[in-house]
Amino acid sequence: MRIAIKFLFVSIVSLSLHGQTSSSVISNERELGILLDSLRKATSDFEKIEINYAFKDLLQQTLTLPDAFTYSFSQLTTVGFINSPDGNLRIVNWNLEMADKTHRYFCYILHFDSKSEEIKIHELTEGFTSLAEYPTDVLSPDNWYGCLYYKIVPFEKGSKTLYSLLGWDGNNEMSAIKLIDVLSFSNGDPVLGASVFKKSKNETLNRVIFQYNKKAYFSLKYEEEYERMVFDHLMPESPNLEGLYSYYVPDLSYDSYVLDGNKWVFFEDVVVVNDPSEESVTTYVRNKRTGELEEKRVKGKWLNPEDNEAPISGIEHTAVTPDMDVNNPIAYNGESTEKKQKKNKKEKVDKRDPNQMSTTLGNKKRKKLRIK
Repeated sequence: MRIAIKFLFVSIVSLSLHGQTSSSVISNERELGILLDSLRKATSDFEKIEINYAFKDLLQQTLTLPDAFTYSFSQLTTVGFINSPDGNLRIVNWNLEMADKTHRYFCYILHFDSKSEEIKIHELTEGFTSLAEYPTDVLSPDNWYGCLYYKIVPFEKGSKTLYSLLGWDGNNEMSAIKLIDVLSFSNGDPVLGASVFKKSKNETLNRVIFQYNKKAYFSLKYEEEYERMVFDHLMPESPNLEGLYSYYVPDLSYDSYVLDGNKWVFFEDVVVVNDPSEESVTTYVRNKRTGELEEKRVKGKWLNPEDNEAPISGIEHTAVTPDMDVNNPIAYNGESTEKKQKKNKKEKVDKRDPNQMSTTLGNKKRKKLRIK
């Protein structure tokens, strides 16, 4: 659903010149903070839904105010305000956890249209009451699967800018989900999903879904320096549980999708250097003596995927270093990307890069701004 909001751009220019934020936004934020506090303290589903109606209505009104596109809303600590590095997109996102451990999600997309120099606001509404499987096709705003987005990565496809989105879904008592999706705009309206994830020579996906045991720690992050999405490799706790994703856990190896032109190309078994702030994480290893799966706290450092104790399945992985698959992920010497992957599999070179990588949000650049 698109909300059309009409204001003269002069209001925004005036506010930016004086370095001020409208009193309406500040006042509304206070009221929203009170409602949000009540919402998080609510114990029954009925109470949560009723308070959320009031919160959502006031937030929607607030987002129509000119400076809502850049205002921090720092008091609303359990609502996500995620900005794209190019400054043209803002996602406002929150959830309700229900008594049965399922989640309901709410999302507004604020998009600056450079052609019309207008900010357009769209609401994503859940179109699925129960998901046995995540949708694999392209989706409209009123047929959303529901999740919390936490990262936006712009990339170009022809003359259009598309946005890769990293998201999380609490799913149910047994499993959680993380995903990579793509947001684009067609005739000004948002579209979710695009055939840009090349998993193999014959398989291209509209979005990538990872479902895993809720007790497991699963990492999905974007590394800007290498232009890649890096994530834990998931395996079933035992071979007879294959296909039952509530029993999938990380096996201490890592895979990635690397940006190759306008496609995200799958690479298996990559080397990852963890953020030094991650002192330790919980993972799972198989006890050699008993054969049982056990939790294990490991230091937040690079773990060799070739370690016999690491893979749950017992399959040894060949470590592919950043130099091999990411510093120059595109084909070289006339070879295709797929041939390069095969070549890298044969070369057991271990050149570890200790440098940490982070994503820096860019500054918003535009001449004029009107809200419609």
